[in-house]
Order: sequence, then C-alpha cells, then structure tokens
Amino acid sequence: MKKILAIGEILVEIIALEKGDGFRAPINLVGPFPSGAPAIFIDQVAKLGHQCALISAVGDDDFGRLNVNRLRADGVDVSGIAIDPRGTTGSAFVRYREDGSRSFVFNIANSACGRLFSTKETAALIRNAEHLHITGTSLYSQSVIGMTLAAMRAIKARGGTVSFDPNLRPEMSRSLEVDEAFAEILQHSDLLLASGAELYLFANSGQPEDAVQELLEKGIGAIVWKRGDRGASYFDSDGRLDMPAFNVVEVDPTGAGDCFGAAFVVSWLRNATPRDALKLGCAAGAFAVTKIGPMEGAVQFAELDAIIRQNR
Repeated sequence: MKKILAIGEILVEIIALEKGDGFRAPINLVGPFPSGAPAIFIDQVAKLGHQCALISAVGDDDFGRLNVNRLRADGVDVSGIAIDPRGTTGSAFVRYREDGSRSFVFNIANSACGRLFSTKETAALIRNAEHLHITGTSLYSQSVIGMTLAAMRAIKARGGTVSFDPNLRPEMSRSLEVDEAFAEILQHSDLLLASGAELYLFANSGQPEDAVQELLEKGIGAIVWKRGDRGASYFDSDGRLDMPAFNVVEVDPTGAGDCFGAAFVVSWLRNATPRDALKLGCAAGAFAVTKIGPMEGAVQFAELDAIIRQNR
C-alpha cells in the first residue's frame, strides 16, 4: 500500500442557508464544517482504509481542533499538522447563487496554514510517502509552494508518483510564482485530475481530444476529466473511457471533486482498471453532493459499493 501525502490548507467552512450573491447583509449561516481541498481529499483517502498523511497548520483554536480531531478520527496521520499559537485556523464563507455557482470569502494565505515550515515530523512524512497529491488551491503562499515542490522532487526522485488537481478558484490570486509552480508540477505529474475547463489550462487547443493529446505528449501518464453531472472521462495512450454520473439529488457540491479524486487515486494506486477506478470516483463524488458540508460525504468502500449497486 503506497502511503499518500497531501500538503496544504486546513480551514473551516461556513455556509449561507439562503441563496444569493455575496455577504453584504446579515444572513443565516450554518457551520463550522471541516474543510480545505487537501484535507477533504486526504480524509476520503483515510475513510477508504488507505495509509495517508497531511502536512498543514492550524491555530490553537476550536476551528483547528475541529479539523484535527476529525482527520485523526478518520485515520489520517496528523503528525505533520502544526499547532500555531500565534495563528488562526483558515476559514471560508460560501454562498450559493440561484444558478448553482458559488461565491466565496477566503481567509487562507494569512491564516496558520499559510505559514508552513519544515520540522522533523514533516521531513519524516515526506521521506516515507510514495505518492503526493497536489491541489492548485494549496499554492497560495511561498512557504506552501516551497514545501510542495520540495516534497514532489524528493518523492519523484525515489520512484514515487504524483497526482495533480488544478482545482482553480477565481477568488484565489495568480502570480508568476504560482504559474511557474504549476508548470513544474505538470512536468512531474503521473495523473492529472481536471474539472471542466481546467482541461484546457495547460494546452493550446480548446477541443478535448486535442488538449488531451497535448498533455499526454508532455509526459503525463493518465488524465481524468471531471465533468460534474455529465460524469467523468479517462484518457491515456490506449484511448478514452467515459463513465456517466450517478443519479442523486444535489444538496452541496463543495468537496465532491476532492472525494472523487481520492477514490480514483486510491483505486489507481491499487492497480484497479480505469473503468473500476472511474466508477468508484463517480460514486464518491455523487455521495458527497448529497451532504451539507464539504467533508461530510466521505465514505467507506462498502458504502461506495452500495451506491454503485443502487444505480445499476
């Protein structure tokens, strides 16, 4: 079993109960929920019984304790999560618009997880990891970018693998440093997990098949294209495989892509066929959208099997 490592943000999510655009007036809210793209991903990995760890930081506050306790209870190695007595745990406020899109207010870069530093615990986790999962949302500060790239280089140098989910949000700032990090990560990625238009971020073509061909020629071994309610597609040198979405009632889509990614990566690392890995990924993503809270839809293999049987 290849131990999976993720690096990046831990935060709490506060959700507006009323649809609308933004937070310019008092509204009803629910939360806090444990969150953060790499945290959601790694929690779902742990729920599937796979060895995993997260490098991050939280404040010495209730929001931090909420997250660390949840991750530890679900089986994540939390030895690399620092408790910053001078920092606060990150946060995100989210409100759904009438068209289903979302508006966010983030506090990540200036929170505890925006100031990561190497320790004997983080060094041990990087040394023992055989797979690194990178999310684009985590490239928000120099310290996180630096640790991520160092871990990627070390893991790849000894024959490990890397999966990359760009997971871009319009609220997250882009810079030359971020773009350079994206370019290096792409060069080392064995598996790319792109959502929607992210498929075209690193290609010249705006057509799926041509964009995929460009990416495969850059050395990426396999590509998964997450397409929401239209399912998902898998590409490698042997061709394309499509998987339809599962029929569920969507309640909260936040975190579904991370749950999908976790189920797919775990299956991929265990040498499942692309079809089986896609099926498990789609099942995990489908279940995730039925729960309020980005980490509340993380499931075990038995639950995924039940979802698949129900949707045959």
